[in-house]
Amino acid sequence: MVNLNVDIAGVTLKNPVMPASGTYEYTGMHNSIFPPDKLGAVVTKTIFIEPREGNKPPRICETPCGMLNSIGIPTEGVDSFIKNNLPLLAGYGVPVIVSIAGDTIEDFCEIANIIEGTGKADLLELNLSCPNLNHGIEWARNKKQLYRIIKKIKESTHIPIIAKLSPSVDDISEMALIAESAGANAVALINTYKGMKIDIGKRRPFLGNTAGGLSGPAVHPLAVYAIFSTFKKISIPIVGIGGIASWKDAIEMILAGSAAVGVGMYNFVNPAVMGEVIEGIEHYLAENNFDCPADLIGLAHF
Repeated sequence: MVNLNVDIAGVTLKNPVMPASGTYEYTGMHNSIFPPDKLGAVVTKTIFIEPREGNKPPRICETPCGMLNSIGIPTEGVDSFIKNNLPLLAGYGVPVIVSIAGDTIEDFCEIANIIEGTGKADLLELNLSCPNLNHGIEWARNKKQLYRIIKKIKESTHIPIIAKLSPSVDDISEMALIAESAGANAVALINTYKGMKIDIGKRRPFLGNTAGGLSGPAVHPLAVYAIFSTFKKISIPIVGIGGIASWKDAIEMILAGSAAVGVGMYNFVNPAVMGEVIEGIEHYLAENNFDCPADLIGLAHF
């Protein structure tokens, strides 16, 4: 009998499937179609210390085989999140991964400490694609800053951390190795690619903030390669994210080297997709005489 359990940084997930941050409504449409307690883990929208409104509209637009988003990470702030949403998420009985971000290292450390103090989070996901307020560049794109911020957060909290890395670098496997050396317990590959669309009628950028993050099936082969090229260079787990639209896409990522997968944009296309992915992984394992997802991890290398 197939056992779908996977281990991420010492936390047991009952299956390897979770939503990417900000792509699943825990109290809305998704909840009614695919209950959160069936997931391997729940992942929150990214939380900052203080409330934020996000970017001006339009914030999203379709592209061939994908979507551009320039949401700008609107957030209720950590105090409201802890009061109104975290207890709900913890009540589903599956591991809770809280996505956090900040303008400074001190912001990251403060919110990590606050979340840890609740006792309701199992893992922290560091959204490192927001700009460093002091240096004007994304944390995930600067080697020294990436090492420094992860090391500082690890020194300030005992919750295992997942470093979510940007693909907009020369070698993402090198950044993953830096994250591991700084103390990250896992990495998430990949965040979105920066892109834009121009309204040819108005002759202006379509998005209110000019550019946005590209996600969806168009980036899936790029994500698979990022995972494949990183797998043998690090010893910590990889959470594969990027363009998963079916169970076959998830299997590809696991074969490339990911221990778990995050489904993002396709939750908006097919709200039942994560259930289909879980079922498809289970059937694939059974039909091919594998006992668990761990048996597949990185098999494309051998």
